[in-house]
Amino acid sequence: MTLPLVVGVDGSHACLLAVDWAVDEAIRHGVSLRLVYASRWERYERALPVTEGELPSEQMLEEQIVASAAERAQRRNPDVKVTTDILPDDAVVALVHESNGAFALVTGSRGRGRLKELLLGSVSLAVAARAHCPVVVVRGDQAGLAGTHGRILLGVGEADTGTDALRFAFREADVRHCTLDAVRAWRRPAHEASGDRARAGEPAADARASALLDASLGSLSAEYPRVDARRSALEGPASKVLLNRSAAADLVVIGAHHRTGHFGLQLGRVGHTLLHHAQCPVAIVPQRPRVPAT
Repeated sequence: MTLPLVVGVDGSHACLLAVDWAVDEAIRHGVSLRLVYASRWERYERALPVTEGELPSEQMLEEQIVASAAERAQRRNPDVKVTTDILPDDAVVALVHESNGAFALVTGSRGRGRLKELLLGSVSLAVAARAHCPVVVVRGDQAGLAGTHGRILLGVGEADTGTDALRFAFREADVRHCTLDAVRAWRRPAHEASGDRARAGEPAADARASALLDASLGSLSAEYPRVDARRSALEGPASKVLLNRSAAADLVVIGAHHRTGHFGLQLGRVGHTLLHHAQCPVAIVPQRPRVPAT
């Protein structure tokens, strides 16, 4: 069974941009679109007296939001299969639950609440940190949203955070017929910067970064022969390197993973920086736990 692409909708302008992006993504991958609105108000208003034939105000708003989003999706591409649902729960809780059965989860960068001045909505950030499937936060400039650069940017992390992100990025580049820009940022250790030769037998930081790129991309390059995967080992903080390169990308992809004893994904500085400031949509891909060999 093919899983749907789930979109959290709330009637905001950012949400409508996310719907547009998700329609195009669903068509690329041949999956259906599931538009979800979540609110606790339905629980509360059920207990209020209502005149016969009259819908509670929040219920009317909910139905208007999902109907408008579905209509927008069909106008953008009539071929996309769209379903909708209204869930009587907290938005974060509902969307994280939806992520258990989603191809990917898409949100806008801001909601319609009172804190619109925030760079990133609290729902988008919380969902990106807790979901069980890839989460795409739709943000960025017009070129990045439209996907006109022909480039997927992949931040190559350590082995325990990057395997699923690598596959996601290759698959995106493959269906879009575009270039994969795989980047590994590195920092020069203090002993190298000072000219200390005490560790002369140890590869330099840039060489280690290049070797990691080769090892990470090797098998997937063979699996996706149509993808032009270009490798760059760049000196500097990863958050800064990826943020700068996001200006010429249609999507930036990074990995994250669950840690024992912690709640949710560990996004770290790189994830937070990109989710708040990237100039194109950002995909956070959770690394699934490895099953020990028997």
